[in-house]
Amino acid sequence: METVRLTMAQALVKFLDNQYIQFDGVERKFVKGVFGIFGHGNVTGMGEALENHTGELTYLQGKNEQGMVHSATAYAKQKNRLEIYACTTSVGPGALNMVTAAATATVNRIPVLLLPGDIFATRQPDPVLQQVEDPRDYTISANDSFKPVSKYWDRVSRPEQLMTAALNAMRVLTDPVDTGAVTLALPQDVQAEAYDYPVEFFKKRVHYIERKTASEESFDRAVELISKKKKPVIIAGGGVHYSLATEELAKFAEQFHIPVGETQAGKSALSWKHPFNMGSIGATGSLVSNKLAQEADLVIAIGSRLTDFSTSSKLAFANPDVEFLSINVSGFDAMKMESQMLVADAKTALDKLATRLVEKEYKNAHDLNRLIELKGEWTEIVDGYYAQTVEGGLSQTRVLGEINNFIDERDIITCAAGSMPGDLHRLWRNTEPKTYHMEYGFSCMGYEVAGALGIKMAADDDQEVYALVGDGSYLMLHTELVTSIQENKKITILLLDNNGFQCIHNLQIGQGSDGFGNEFRYRSEEDNRLTGEYLDIDFAANARSLGAKGYTVRTLEELQAALEKAKEETVSTLIDIKVLPGTCTTGYESWWHLGVAEVSTSEKVQKAHREMEANKEKARKY
Repeated sequence: METVRLTMAQALVKFLDNQYIQFDGVERKFVKGVFGIFGHGNVTGMGEALENHTGELTYLQGKNEQGMVHSATAYAKQKNRLEIYACTTSVGPGALNMVTAAATATVNRIPVLLLPGDIFATRQPDPVLQQVEDPRDYTISANDSFKPVSKYWDRVSRPEQLMTAALNAMRVLTDPVDTGAVTLALPQDVQAEAYDYPVEFFKKRVHYIERKTASEESFDRAVELISKKKKPVIIAGGGVHYSLATEELAKFAEQFHIPVGETQAGKSALSWKHPFNMGSIGATGSLVSNKLAQEADLVIAIGSRLTDFSTSSKLAFANPDVEFLSINVSGFDAMKMESQMLVADAKTALDKLATRLVEKEYKNAHDLNRLIELKGEWTEIVDGYYAQTVEGGLSQTRVLGEINNFIDERDIITCAAGSMPGDLHRLWRNTEPKTYHMEYGFSCMGYEVAGALGIKMAADDDQEVYALVGDGSYLMLHTELVTSIQENKKITILLLDNNGFQCIHNLQIGQGSDGFGNEFRYRSEEDNRLTGEYLDIDFAANARSLGAKGYTVRTLEELQAALEKAKEETVSTLIDIKVLPGTCTTGYESWWHLGVAEVSTSEKVQKAHREMEANKEKARKY
């Protein structure tokens, strides 16, 4: 057997450079490069390997470990999980900074490879700097924290273990069902140890993604269920995008006159102009989708996890005869809401269902004129929000309307947390697929700026990428703005400054509170609480200090001018948009289950608890 002597880190880098993926007959390089921040746990191992590697992997310098994983996650999501970046860090705090981002990737079913440095396998320099010592189990390190948030976890304690660990990592990363964060903990001494690896280990490997299909019996049951229903609705989830099934979804809805509601992950699967796109569904849903959901006797979920937001905490479907058909490659997701399971690829399933339903001459009872009327009603509501004027400044919905009307149809927006995801889900108008990139599986504050970098890396050169971010989320994590400048990947940050965590402030007030601890105010001497004047933060100056362009706007005219200037810029740009708190949308025929205090001295809280209990009684239990 021919061998080559390499360090474990060198072997890993060489292996990653030779991984490919094939989907629908199209082959592409799977691992595009490595994000990294070097420390004593990886600089002399992975760092040396990357420095002297002569292959095609690109190294990108992260500025925050969580941030660079978000960038890698956003890149993979925008590429429909067909290309990825790996991420390498030092031991201890450098590694642990990735845990939140690992969970973000796993919850959203997005592949990302994490390579945290680990403590010495030999235990000779013991305890090493940044080592967490557990007197009950000396094999535990900080990297064991990745186990609950990884779809595959391994520790490479000897260089020859790399071969099985790397192959298992690729198995999970390329699996549409089981993908998510994969963590290979790499002890820093083992990274530098040499081994005679078989040359065969480094051959070009092509991982094939095959379109899963269900049995004929499963399709028989699905067709039988649909055929007896008169008021079906479709929930379009992220799986529609990953299956490349947007055209099939449009055709299916048109062919059988079935209205479609989109989840956060599924949004942009249909153009907002499509006659059967009724907008968002669930807790942040449109009036139309949520009305139709209440009437539905069949819910066809396509590529959706059916989360509490998509189902209004299981209260959205009021028809006592409602049943669920779930099309999903994952049986775990397909069984939710006691659905009849059709475990299959979305594109394949829609094609086959359409053929079978045509043969049965399926018709439902939806009144097309009523659907047109409802869609028109919602269009007027959105127009009203987009034209909203309020005294004293800019409303959030008016700002979003101006942005929506300004950017090109192929430009991409991203968001993750705060009040904007709800407004964007309800109001934002997409015409092209993959132009709405919302991380709402984990709703991770700090994803937006880093995510925009990853999206820009994945996007076409002529596509602008806009990160819509609140002041709270920006303050949590924005350092990959520097990486975007370093890599000449221009992003535009549209920062809506409303003086605090106003989304949760509104949620708090809606459940009986008078508001506590969520606004960015000075501490008051009168009550020793954060009830003084608002903080005055110049976010544009902060961006300029990092090398970006920065503009501050307080009026509609200033916003319009800044958007024009930002589009002309060739470097990353931040527009600090001062908006009035509490100027977001409200709920439409929706509910979100929260744990409201059962006992309180506040009558308003007691009232909110009674309302919660009443809705709990009406909601489905499983």
